Amino acid sequence: MFGFLKRKPAAGVQIDDLGVRRKLGSGKLEQVAWKDLVEVQIVTTDEGPDVDDVFFLLIGKDDTGCVVPQEDPQSGALLTRLQALPDFDNGKVIEAMGCAENARFVCWKKA
Repeated sequence: MFGFLKRKPAAGVQIDDLGVRRKLGSGKLEQVAWKDLVEVQIVTTDEGPDVDDVFFLLIGKDDTGCVVPQEDPQSGALLTRLQALPDFDNGKVIEAMGCAENARFVCWKKA
């Protein structure tokens, strides 16, 4: 169901005032600019706890986007940044963190 999550491990996530970038082990770069961000989801799988099973899905306009595993060292900083978005739904974050099934939780959509 969530095949897009089955990628080579990330080489690193960078978060700055422009946006979020994730370099994959294959060398491919995923990225989304804050100005282009249109939706934030948390995706959970039933594959944990021995593998990553919670992911932040940042969806941008024009087919841009970035997937950040919760296990990434930058995920805490990312969540803090996301929580500053207007009307960000922290209840969905709590719900997602308690989920052990394949599911998507929409935490924010651009108005």
